[in-house]
Amino acid sequence: LDGKRGDIGNTARAYARALFDNLGGDAATVSPYLGADSLEPFVERPDRGVYVLAVTSNPGGAALQNLDCEGEPFYLHIVRMARQLSREGNVGLVVGATRPETWKSILSEALDMPLLIPGIGEQGGDLAALKNALQDYRGPALVNVSRSILYASSGEDFASAAGDAAGRFREQLVQ
Repeated sequence: LDGKRGDIGNTARAYARALFDNLGGDAATVSPYLGADSLEPFVERPDRGVYVLAVTSNPGGAALQNLDCEGEPFYLHIVRMARQLSREGNVGLVVGATRPETWKSILSEALDMPLLIPGIGEQGGDLAALKNALQDYRGPALVNVSRSILYASSGEDFASAAGDAAGRFREQLVQ
């Protein structure tokens, strides 16, 4: 579930219950900006996945994520925090396809963590460049192409247009 949750203590626990138990989500995206303890209620569920926002695909995200923090971008601190929280192997990272300048440093720190990669298609991420960057990556990567599929058509042909768009992206991804 793309809930982008992040809060303290009992509220984070309630969000985790709502997303996983009430809505039946298998995984959730979470914001790390309240610290590791705000992610614990999500991470402590070994049967559920958690994707921590590291580098987002929106242009404004860089203003915070690229801030110099102890001589390196803040997003690298987030990657390390997420990796430390992943005691059950259920923590991954959101890494925007629109920010290729971050990929090398993130991939070297992420090791084999699962990646959720938004930003291909309408947002302008380069699928060929992403595939090239990931060719030696040891972890799983889930490339999200939602807008290009969701808005493939607003007419009665939506189902076939969306299916065609999804098929085209799949073909490009597996080539």
